[in-house]
Amino acid sequence: MFGKKRKSSDDDRYPADDYDEADDYGYDEFDTDETPYVTADVGDASAVKSGPYDFDEVADLLAKVTEQRLDLGSVILPVPQGGQLQVEMTPDGTPQAVHLATEHGRLTVAAYAAPKSAGQWRTVAADLADSLRNDGARVAVETGPWGRELLAITEGADLRFIGVDGPRWMVRLVAAGPSGASNDGSPLVAAARAILSETVIRRGDDPLPVREPLPVVLPQELAEQLAAAHQAQIDAQQQQIAAQAAATQTGPQSAVPPRMPEGPRRGADGSAMQQLGLN
Repeated sequence: MFGKKRKSSDDDRYPADDYDEADDYGYDEFDTDETPYVTADVGDASAVKSGPYDFDEVADLLAKVTEQRLDLGSVILPVPQGGQLQVEMTPDGTPQAVHLATEHGRLTVAAYAAPKSAGQWRTVAADLADSLRNDGARVAVETGPWGRELLAITEGADLRFIGVDGPRWMVRLVAAGPSGASNDGSPLVAAARAILSETVIRRGDDPLPVREPLPVVLPQELAEQLAAAHQAQIDAQQQQIAAQAAATQTGPQSAVPPRMPEGPRRGADGSAMQQLGLN
């Protein structure tokens, strides 16, 4: 869409078949605050090889379509029609991850710091495949528009991981849905590739450790709404704790001993049970 002028190194950055046959492994999941976010349609996956883009290369063109994009600081992406934004927060109220909920499943886009040379996604994908298989998932390596993709069948959901190496960054998209939703050619995967093809990564110039997640920064209006909701949740929890504490406290004891019930008492002749002839 942005019509980026490709550099000679782009083919190396976005390899189409960057793994060997030996790498094919075969087959062997929030507390969220949800806010609707309506934007323009991202279209179909017919132009999936156009992006993702580096911010410095498309900044001027991006300014013309700002209203059609969701700016999350490190990633700028379109949201499909009817999509719902879900923000995952840390306990202290900091945005940790942003998800796009669609009728077919959930999409999560995140960017990471990477070395100048390409190849981080290849290493990350191998580590991810091992971790998923160790957790009991069935994992297969498939070839997509940008090279290798991982399809993982887990007990709770089907997952597809799509990664792309860029200049000092790596972007990863996770498509999660019910059984079959993450298969190649499904509506969820088509939407995932369409979104990734229009995603822009803002890396920044700060030195960062390799694989360090690039920070998520919410739009001010959305950040204020979530902060208010988070504070309201904290206030409600504190009120509930205070109410429970008050309920467990006992009032001051009476100076007058309570009256004993009428009936036989324990004495020299034996216990009450013995006096009643029950012992």
